Amino acid sequence: MTGLVLKLGPKERVLINGAVIENGDRRSRITVLTAQANILRLKDAIHPDDANTPVRRACYLAQLLLSGEVDASPLWDRLMGQIQILADVLVDRASSNLLQQAKVAIEERNAYGCLKLLRQILPLEARLLAQRRQ
Repeated sequence: MTGLVLKLGPKERVLINGAVIENGDRRSRITVLTAQANILRLKDAIHPDDANTPVRRACYLAQLLLSGEVDASPLWDRLMGQIQILADVLVDRASSNLLQQAKVAIEERNAYGCLKLLRQILPLEARLLAQRRQ
């Protein structure tokens, strides 16, 4: 069987379908066989106070969907709206491609896939914001 393989470091925490799981003292591998399970590495989680840029806000919305602790229906629409705003601004080929794939992930209700794609845009956003401050 195939599935998502999580490689966890010692004491690393992960959120799976709303439950926080903490690894033991050694590195380990866990295979998640359930399709559409909501999984978020807590070391990668964005704190609400850090969702202070357009891409980070989109990532945070996807993260909320993964947590399973919110009413998902309006959140999917908000996330799609945020991605559309990004698509209107980030018009380079790489960003456009990633944002288009993120839209498809939203249509498929795949928050993890969307988050994974959005994270790839974070370095570009950081560079653009740094240039703007100069």
